[in-house]
Amino acid sequence: MTRPTSAPGRLARYGFGTTQGDGGARAADLLGPDGLGLWRPDGQEPVDERAGELLTALSRAADPDLALRQLHRIVEAERRAHGDGSALLTELSEDAGLRRRLIAVLGASSALGDHLVANPDDWTVLRTAPDGLAPAAEGRLEPLGDGNPIAGLRRAYRLALLGIAAADLTGGRGLEQTMAALSALADATLRAAYGIAVDELPEGTPRPRLAVVAMGKCGGDELNYVSDVDVIFVAASDDDLPAATTVATRLIHVCGLVAWPVDAALRPEGNRGPLVRTLASHLAYYRRWARTWEFQALLKARPAAGDLALGQEWIDELAPLLWRAAERPEAVEDVRAMRRKIIDNIPPKELEREIKRGPGGLRDIEFAVQLLQLVHGRGDESLRVPGTIPALRALVTGGYVGRADGEALLRGYRFLRGVEHRLQLQGLRRTHTVPTDPAALRWLAAALGYTATPGRSAVEEFRAEWVTHATEVRRLHAKLLYRPLLEAVARVPADGLRLTPEAARHRLEILGFGDPAGALRHLQALTGGVSRTAAIQRTLLPVLLSEFADAPEPDRGLLNYRQVSEKLGSTPWYLRLLRDSGPVARRLARVLSSSRYAADLLAREPEALRLLAEEHELAPRPPEVLHEGFTAAAARYADPVEAIRAVRALRRRELVRIACADVLCRAGSLAPSGPDGAALTEIAAVGTALADVTDATLAAALHIARATQPTPPGLRFAVIGMGRLGGYESNYLSDADVLFVYDAPAGDESAASAAAHAVAEELRRLLGIPAPDPPLGVDADLRPEGRQGPLVRSLAAYAQYYARWSRVWEAQALLRARFVCGDADLGAEFEALVDPVRYPANGLTRDQVVEIRRIKARVEHERLPRGADPATHTKLGRGGLADVEWAVQLLQLRHGGAVPALRGTRTLDALAAARDAGLVDAADAAAMAAGWTLAAQVRNALMLVRGRAGDQLPRHGVELAGVVRLLGADDPGQFLDDYLRTARRSRAAMERVLDG
Repeated sequence: MTRPTSAPGRLARYGFGTTQGDGGARAADLLGPDGLGLWRPDGQEPVDERAGELLTALSRAADPDLALRQLHRIVEAERRAHGDGSALLTELSEDAGLRRRLIAVLGASSALGDHLVANPDDWTVLRTAPDGLAPAAEGRLEPLGDGNPIAGLRRAYRLALLGIAAADLTGGRGLEQTMAALSALADATLRAAYGIAVDELPEGTPRPRLAVVAMGKCGGDELNYVSDVDVIFVAASDDDLPAATTVATRLIHVCGLVAWPVDAALRPEGNRGPLVRTLASHLAYYRRWARTWEFQALLKARPAAGDLALGQEWIDELAPLLWRAAERPEAVEDVRAMRRKIIDNIPPKELEREIKRGPGGLRDIEFAVQLLQLVHGRGDESLRVPGTIPALRALVTGGYVGRADGEALLRGYRFLRGVEHRLQLQGLRRTHTVPTDPAALRWLAAALGYTATPGRSAVEEFRAEWVTHATEVRRLHAKLLYRPLLEAVARVPADGLRLTPEAARHRLEILGFGDPAGALRHLQALTGGVSRTAAIQRTLLPVLLSEFADAPEPDRGLLNYRQVSEKLGSTPWYLRLLRDSGPVARRLARVLSSSRYAADLLAREPEALRLLAEEHELAPRPPEVLHEGFTAAAARYADPVEAIRAVRALRRRELVRIACADVLCRAGSLAPSGPDGAALTEIAAVGTALADVTDATLAAALHIARATQPTPPGLRFAVIGMGRLGGYESNYLSDADVLFVYDAPAGDESAASAAAHAVAEELRRLLGIPAPDPPLGVDADLRPEGRQGPLVRSLAAYAQYYARWSRVWEAQALLRARFVCGDADLGAEFEALVDPVRYPANGLTRDQVVEIRRIKARVEHERLPRGADPATHTKLGRGGLADVEWAVQLLQLRHGGAVPALRGTRTLDALAAARDAGLVDAADAAAMAAGWTLAAQVRNALMLVRGRAGDQLPRHGVELAGVVRLLGADDPGQFLDDYLRTARRSRAAMERVLDG
């Protein structure tokens, strides 16, 4: 490329001609001898060093061509007014600060440039002071002498605005200082207009007591360059109303002529209501009629002009109403609905370009912050600040918003307000839409300080950052505005949010805590101090206390919460998860206050509470996933103790998952949603899930045992599930009833037997090692000869025993036998071996039926614990689990050989098959199914509530209340009556089957 030799070509290197498209030809005319006299055409260079500095300053403007044209027009106007010389050019060459400020304004704002052309001496307000400081830009109006007060006020306003813009554009003021200065300028203008309006009152008219209260961005000290100024007018009394209305009307007119429209539409009844109301009238309206958005608007109220004391009195009187507004049932949803309505009203073609109202825009930040203020500000006065940035900082400090989220919102807010300021400053027009015109976009990117980088233009740099901020703001808006904890906090009375010792003790007594003093100590331990952790706990606990209070034992729920918090309090994700992640906090409170079993598990495995955050995490894992995960965990360690510890940790986590899902599945809005949400509402699903976990645990333990115990090549080994494990009817504290079977390779039978015994003993030893997880006992007492018999038998030995010695109760026990883990082929062979025993082809003899009835009666008489109530004992009581299982098993033994559908290990499936085959009356089948289901549900619920095994349903007390709540019922007395009725019907149906 050849070096340009023409004047326009050289000037293009300064950035001139970009917008004109003339390569700088127009700039050459404006800068040449007939223009500003800064450029020497023959030498193609600035006339001197100072001219070069001015050209360099022009080249750095957002729009060099615009800055040059404006400067030329000002100088021309100056020459017309004062002769040929130019004081401006002289001062620009001598005052570097003036040069930087004026050129920045001329390149960024055609409107302010037009003002300077019309008033060519006004540039002097941008001079550097004698002490070297930049001119003040704090929004003060400087008096301009006598004359037309409105014209003087207009000019004073523009001069102050010029100073603010210059400081903003040159980095002399940050965003917050600029917004504060613009708000101060609005206040000063309102006060001046108020003075003009009062002075114009007819002679003899008493001065009214009238307050002008700033609202919106002006009230929040975050005004932008061009905006309506929202106000509300408040008169002291009815006597003041006529004159006050005259003053308010004239103030609106004056401000419209001077600076911007004054909008009083936020007043009660909006534009349909009176312009001015008395303080008493305002209070009456807000007490009875005000909607949520009207209280939301009060967050930014601030006295601005007129009677400031009256304005402050108005704010103070309304404050109690404002800080109770969020307690209204519809309040939170009202704010959300208003935000959606604003988005819906944006024209579709502007939606993605709107930086104020659009998704990811300023309104997203403001609505999220204001909703959090309304909800949490009731109890935390540090949140009662009008501005968005101060409020957001207070929310972060108070722990209501995470640090990272708060910083992201602050960055997004500053970016979006910066874009808004530059867009409005250009023409002093009210706009919030990013332009589509390429030239306008280039100007905007330059005005914001973006420059081209390798491979990307300045516009592309701007767009990339805009998309980043908008995406993050949109995400955080949804996260904060739709945080489920908000509704819960809003339902807590304001007094409940102030956890001072006296207020907390009183609230604990009202909520029904049995030991308010002890509960208060827990609260003080959790919330004491000034740490961020304590601040977040102070946010969470009012909601959690309400959840604990709904439980039969609120004190235990709070104690459990303290224990979990103390274990995880220093973990960065814990409190953030409770505060930010869906219904986790309330779910945790529900679990901790409802179930000692789940609470004990969480105390041992506190990190598992992450499961409460995701709906899919509260669904039981498929058996193949469990087997794969448990076996992989075992394979990571060569040391068998470490390997089984890893397996048992996974089992503990799965028990937490199932227990929490079981507790929550009937908990209304806290229940998991989606296709897996109701996965554990059926008791059969709970039994299956627990059995699957036990199967996977046994499989992994067998893998470890076989890896540590030498076995002959070709030795096959299998674990057969019996009892509740075999029937997929496990409960939370069930042992694993099993049989061990092996098949020896050809060779030394005794060596194979010893190896198989060693594997079985090692499996039991590993699962019996003390550990934090609930124990899993491995019970092989259902093997032939019971405890007197060998722990492990070969397949052939089982065949021999069952062919010669098996008794009817052993055939009955084999009805639950199924393969669990080990060699699948051997498991299938064992099942085929015992099928003729448990499903005899000719059914049972009369003597065998009598024997079963006799054993049933003996079990019922001898095994029922002393003092137990047979009417409410879920396992051995009348109409309970044992009654139904013995009846169903008798049907299987008698008819399983002829009816293949009866050949299953699950009680309810076999009962349904017997009904379908006509072996039991449909009504009796329904009665027994209902009895078995309810008894199983109550038994599981008892274990969850008590944290230990128990079969007896209490007739009164907190445990009965806990069971009833866990099962989704309301009235313990009614529930007990329903249980007794269901059990009686089940018992009667069982007796008909056994006697049939």
